[in-house]
Amino acid sequence: MKKSYLIFFITAIVIVVLDQLTKTLVTSNLQLHDSIPLINGFLNLVHVRNPGAAFGFLAKAPAWFRSVFFIAVTVGAILLILYYLKQTGADDKGQVVALSLIFAGALGNLIDRIRFGEVIDFIDVYVSTHHWPAFNVADSAISVGAVLLLISVLKRPKEKQS
Repeated sequence: MKKSYLIFFITAIVIVVLDQLTKTLVTSNLQLHDSIPLINGFLNLVHVRNPGAAFGFLAKAPAWFRSVFFIAVTVGAILLILYYLKQTGADDKGQVVALSLIFAGALGNLIDRIRFGEVIDFIDVYVSTHHWPAFNVADSAISVGAVLLLISVLKRPKEKQS
């Protein structure tokens, strides 16, 4: 097995386990819609469910449609990530880690959608009365992975970008 594949799968396993463990801890210790301040005026631990995607996208759509749509899109994304991983050079560790984070985040939220029909979110960042939509470890992994992937692509020499 290529070293880059090992890095990919170990990173993905760690993130998925961390994501599912934190969601289990939240659901076991907080009732739905409960909130615990961690840093007053900035950060709460909450227990909310998101039937949609980022920023509640499709949250009001029929449950059957959301389920089929999000599972199909996630499986498609996972397949594209695995294809892109195969195309990635073994020397591009940053890109491998970025793809792994996006893969793990997608898989972590897919597990929730299959188990619960919605995603468990628990991190509430806010200033005064302005709240960012609640998120979780999987969402964070996707966001960090996307930024790392962008940096990796932008740093690539011009001849490799085409």
